[in-house]
Amino acid sequence: MVDMTAEGAAYSVAEPPSRMKILNRLRLTDTAFYWLTRLAAIGVLIILGGAIVALIDGSMLALREFGFSFLYTAHWNPVTEKFGAIAPIYGTLVTSLIAMLIAVPIGLMIAVFLTELCPASLRRPIGIAIELLAGIPSIIYGIWGLFVFAPFLQRTVQPFLIDVFGPIPVLSTIFAGPPYGIGMLTAGLILAIMVLPFITSISRDVFESVPPVLKEAAYGVGCTTWEVVRYVVLPYTRVGVIGGVMLGLGRALGETMAVTFVIGNAHRISASTLAPGTTISATIANEFTEAVGDLYSSSLVALGLILFVITFIVLAIARYMLMRLERKAA
Repeated sequence: MVDMTAEGAAYSVAEPPSRMKILNRLRLTDTAFYWLTRLAAIGVLIILGGAIVALIDGSMLALREFGFSFLYTAHWNPVTEKFGAIAPIYGTLVTSLIAMLIAVPIGLMIAVFLTELCPASLRRPIGIAIELLAGIPSIIYGIWGLFVFAPFLQRTVQPFLIDVFGPIPVLSTIFAGPPYGIGMLTAGLILAIMVLPFITSISRDVFESVPPVLKEAAYGVGCTTWEVVRYVVLPYTRVGVIGGVMLGLGRALGETMAVTFVIGNAHRISASTLAPGTTISATIANEFTEAVGDLYSSSLVALGLILFVITFIVLAIARYMLMRLERKAA
């Protein structure tokens, strides 16, 4: 009995140092993990700040030369060194709007089909096909759009749109001819195909995160599939869906090569979506290597700064929408 007590006493004396070593090691690991994550977050802010400073510094010459008129002037003449950004801004916004008007409803419908209606044997093949679309390089989309998609639109779709909407007052301006094949509508359609996999994949993932008990309860009280999606799935996943839409919009705003191939690269503003145009990213990609003179290069950098501001405004609007939804839900 004495021996057992002695052994127990020895064990109790040896146990605290062992426990302290474990606690110290865990504390050290936790501290290291804390600082690694903090440094990663600070690194992102440093990179973002460096990009902002570089854009502002590179665009100061053009902003001093043209002032606020740079934002609403349509002239872009490297020979006379007269530059204005309104045409690329207009083309960027129009093509992105066309892309989102097409990609968002189709992407959400595909995600709903995959999660609620699709047979189990088809879910994996369709999901893999969508992910493969996201992995295709943008230059491949551009080449396909220029040599295959644009001629198809020129022969079939654009003449049809001109004939159908020609007698209608407002739509006749939006779809005014001639059918070039390339133009803002073609660029918007290519962008819609490119952003569709992102919206679909993210929406499918967040739809699958809905607890089955919520949908089963809705079906149990007699809801149809449409009512379950509208009143259960979408409200539960609205934050993720908006995040996927914003990711697709960011891709559409900043896409370069695919748009450069099919938009026509014309520095002009036209009410017709069939007419050639340009975007900020396409202008920079086309002309930066040929920019002669400091003012020309600074004007292109100023376009990049404007694109950065547009992206920031879009993200701010998205955050505001999420805040309002969360407040309304609360």
